Amino acid sequence: MSWNRTSISILIAVITLGLILPFIGMSHLFDWDEVNFAEAAREMLVTGEFTYVQINFKPFWEKPPLFIWMQALSMSAFGITEFAARFPNAICGALTLVILFNIGSNLVSKKFGILWVLVFAGSMLPQFYFRTGIIDPWFNLFIFTGIHLIIKSTRNQALSRRELILSAVVISLAVMTKGPTAIGLVGICCAAYFLINFRKHNWRLGDPFLYTSLVLILGFSWFLLEILRGHAYVVYEFIDYHVRLFSKSEAGHGQPFFYHPLVLLVGCFPMSLFLIFRWFNKIDEKEEVAHYAKWMAILFWVVLVVFSIVKTKIVHYSSLTYFPMSFMAALTIHHLIEGKWKFRPVHQIALMMFIALLGSAFTLAGMLDTLKEPLLNLLKNDALAYGNFSQHVPDLWFEPFIGFS
Repeated sequence: MSWNRTSISILIAVITLGLILPFIGMSHLFDWDEVNFAEAAREMLVTGEFTYVQINFKPFWEKPPLFIWMQALSMSAFGITEFAARFPNAICGALTLVILFNIGSNLVSKKFGILWVLVFAGSMLPQFYFRTGIIDPWFNLFIFTGIHLIIKSTRNQALSRRELILSAVVISLAVMTKGPTAIGLVGICCAAYFLINFRKHNWRLGDPFLYTSLVLILGFSWFLLEILRGHAYVVYEFIDYHVRLFSKSEAGHGQPFFYHPLVLLVGCFPMSLFLIFRWFNKIDEKEEVAHYAKWMAILFWVVLVVFSIVKTKIVHYSSLTYFPMSFMAALTIHHLIEGKWKFRPVHQIALMMFIALLGSAFTLAGMLDTLKEPLLNLLKNDALAYGNFSQHVPDLWFEPFIGFS
């Protein structure tokens, strides 16, 4: 039986939702962001005020309203529950994997598209975030889709205006989801690409002007609306908050420079290891794949460097790298399957060592009660984390053995 892309896309969406939806309402909201965003959505429904975000019925200027609107819509359908707060990201998970499959199928083959989906969904942190109620999955999807459209626009000498316009619209949605960080990241990626490939394209002065104008008009429409409604102070506080995030550690989230590389190495296993293997095993790609890989490398390094410089460091700040990481890891595995690259003993040893280390970590996690006191001392300045780890959880005898599986 031969499956077409539409059938495979539907199957991916159904399997993804089947694996996520039954479980997202089983645990309480555990993260500060999850709690805040869900409460903001609840207060939208209570007050009927949907134009700006509130916490404790006071203006909350840290985030624009698009994701909160999604949660409010979900709560109006499913009630004010943990399930409703996380439901938008479950939809995002299904949509993300379907998009990856279709991009991979267009670029290489259906086999590669499926492989990209498996690599992304089979790594720890990428699949975990679709089970949460935080903003980043949608924010990342909008940025990645916008970058993808720019990549399509830059395939030929003349930039495709249609793809540029579509990209501007999608990046505007990213701005409405989390703020102007999206413009900064896309702008740096574009600048890096065009510096490297300046002579490749026939430039039209109107293209960057059109793109920037569309992003500013559409992306900042909410900010303009707030100013017109007499809430200019909300916009001012929003800008001030994001400047502080970049320039100083907020809410105790200061971490060393190597924080994000370490998070990605461990949290994105196994794709992180196959990404490293790719760096040391260069393989010639066909022109279109090489073009895409160049953009993915730029996106990866821009996100990693920017958020390593930013003073406030949180695990999900570098989550946009999951897209380029999974692409390059999938490409490496694809070459392995096709016989273009050999999995040598050094790769096998590295993989087994990493599995052993992670297995040991999961084994220790199963013995958390014996480690609770030292952990609580480390978390004493984080009231939410301290409260979570202070809870008594019934022990199951088999938990320490999970790491050996």
